[in-house]
Amino acid sequence: MNFSNSHSTQYSLFQKIEKIRRQKNKVPDTHITLAHGSGGKAMRDLIDDIFIQNFDNPTLSQLEDQARFDLASFIKQGDRLAFTTDSYVVDPLFFPGGDIGTLAINGTVNDLAMSGAKPLYLSCSVILEEGLPVETLRRVAQSMQAAAQKAGVQVVTGDTKVVHRGAADKLFINTSGIGIIPTGVNVSAHNIQPGDAIIINGELGNHGTAILIARGELALDTDIESDCQPLNNLVETILNVCPEVHAMRDATRGGLATVLNEFALGSGVGIRLDEQSIPVREEVKGVCELLGLDPLYLANEGKFVVVVGRENADTVVSAMKSHPAGKDACIIGEVIPSPSGVVFLKTAFGAERIVDMLVGEQLPRIC
Repeated sequence: MNFSNSHSTQYSLFQKIEKIRRQKNKVPDTHITLAHGSGGKAMRDLIDDIFIQNFDNPTLSQLEDQARFDLASFIKQGDRLAFTTDSYVVDPLFFPGGDIGTLAINGTVNDLAMSGAKPLYLSCSVILEEGLPVETLRRVAQSMQAAAQKAGVQVVTGDTKVVHRGAADKLFINTSGIGIIPTGVNVSAHNIQPGDAIIINGELGNHGTAILIARGELALDTDIESDCQPLNNLVETILNVCPEVHAMRDATRGGLATVLNEFALGSGVGIRLDEQSIPVREEVKGVCELLGLDPLYLANEGKFVVVVGRENADTVVSAMKSHPAGKDACIIGEVIPSPSGVVFLKTAFGAERIVDMLVGEQLPRIC
């Protein structure tokens, strides 16, 4: 008897039996209890019913304390590893255009993509407040899996903790991710040079506005949805036509203004924006005027800044427009040699003002 074949058959049988067992281990409770974080059967049933059922893949189904990978498969795809982590505490958990689960997947996927990396694997750790409805957690896990499938990544390991009622606000999520940077791709703010073009892939401020309205703090009737989406496929489209992209960064907390200030400070250059070229929905402008906010500082979850040499800008914009996530892409400014570390905005009236780094927090718990 061939031992390897026998072992493979036995393991395949074990997987089938284990899958049947998990299908039977449904969570009988309607709300999270401290027992779900105890490490016992209640916790195992929760993990099987909510997370394994939704995220099921060969790596996760091992149920080890870590995910294991073949390094040779990584080397075939690139010469560097990208790694990132982020935590999500958004309030409310569900909002037009997404929820905390889609944020957790897309946010980490996008952080990897901004280095030019191809995102591959994610971890998922959750902190649950005692009393959280189990159905809420199930909805979030389903959203996470749908987002992961759309982005082409897998959730391969994770952790679950339960805290006493009042020690957290319903549900917090941490996701970490790894990806492979293709050989020859070198995306960094330090590459930015005078004369470079500043490109954005679409309208600003939709996510921040959607969250604000979802909190019920404004009696407004609007169809604004979060722009939460994965950007890795759009980044791949850009790199296919222009591997020499100088810098990329997603404009999440702090918005476009914060990203550009980070670029200007990190590369020792100045940046000039054209206000009339920056795409912002009229409804978002209206909310900002009503509350005294600036759309340049509003959070986004599906928008990013691309900096390329001016000679490549039109090619990059054209390629971006061919992708659904970049259909509204446009050039919004340029890099100037001085003054170093300063971002200017040319207003619609022809004047210029300085766009400084965000001070304080316009909207807390936005992601």
